[in-house]
Amino acid sequence: MLRSRLASGWGNVMQELLMNHYLAYRAGHSFVFDNFTWNDDGSLYSYFNGKPIPSRIPISAHIQGPTAGGVFITDPAAPRAVMKEFFDEICPHPTIIRNDDIIRSLGRESTAEVMIEKWVEVLRAIDDRCVEVARGSIFGSRDRLLDVWPSFSRSPVVTEFAWSPLIELAFDANREIFAPSATAEPFLLSSPFTGNNAERYTPIPGLLALHIRRGDFEEHCRKLPGWGSSYVGYASFPEFGDRLHIPPGAEPEERAEIYRRHCFPEIDEIVSKVEEVHASEAGRGLRHVFVMTNGSREWLAQLEAALMRSGIWTSVTSSRDLLLNAEQEYVKQAVDMLIGHRSQVFIGNGFSSLTGQVNMLRMAYGFPPETNRFW
Repeated sequence: MLRSRLASGWGNVMQELLMNHYLAYRAGHSFVFDNFTWNDDGSLYSYFNGKPIPSRIPISAHIQGPTAGGVFITDPAAPRAVMKEFFDEICPHPTIIRNDDIIRSLGRESTAEVMIEKWVEVLRAIDDRCVEVARGSIFGSRDRLLDVWPSFSRSPVVTEFAWSPLIELAFDANREIFAPSATAEPFLLSSPFTGNNAERYTPIPGLLALHIRRGDFEEHCRKLPGWGSSYVGYASFPEFGDRLHIPPGAEPEERAEIYRRHCFPEIDEIVSKVEEVHASEAGRGLRHVFVMTNGSREWLAQLEAALMRSGIWTSVTSSRDLLLNAEQEYVKQAVDMLIGHRSQVFIGNGFSSLTGQVNMLRMAYGFPPETNRFW
């Protein structure tokens, strides 16, 4: 069992979930998954930005497939993932391993592939069927994630990844809102699983998805220059054209402004970038814009009006326009991610793990690198 972090957004949790499952798969162990947990103190609800949210949400509300306990279609003999409750019942006294001990034996600059090989060696050598890894990120840095990408992206952990029926139902029910079409499209929920979900999650022609963080992200963006932050791992593929470049010797004010433009763009900057992408080869045929955002309705109304003034868009919609039931309301970030995943072109925030996971799925499923852009 690999314990996930608490009080983290879905993008961070999903990244660790898939990478940790991949490690367990390589080692020939069953992966143990837990609820998406904001707070593990036993409370039913927690508060984020003054609003109540569930303290725990089942992973099966977000995803389905091997990482949520399903069988590997292309490798049925591989151990299946199991729930934490089952693990706790049959493994009351597991052997506990700490990531720091592994790092010390290798050095902090070790690549992900070297670390995985070491973890596989350690896990296979333990004479105990019950192993728990103490909470903490195993892979962390962007370079480690990209180093292991070739084998990770081809593994059934990724190729058989699927969004949950709850998320796919929301996608199907709202498709005519964010990507109106003159022809009837088959529902995702009626599509069979083949073991290669690149066939399931194909691009939607004409759709441009934008990931624009607002609200609490403004303060986060202000801290980036002091941290010397770079783009997250899956926003840093060498094939991507949009990069973060800080000139050597840049003054603090210049650095802060560069980070702001990439992390918290203003409406005029968003419109300029969108028009640039529309004029590119990858943007040919784009007609509809969908904005993945936590921005206020007032701000969104201004953005939508500014985008429509160009006269090049048939429709502009956002997360606020989706029709969701009570259950889907608490997993709506994943609904946004599925829309971004399948868009013809996606413009994301390079400092966001949610953007990173959308990029990861698009690259793994064969979307052209030039269709992944950043502010």
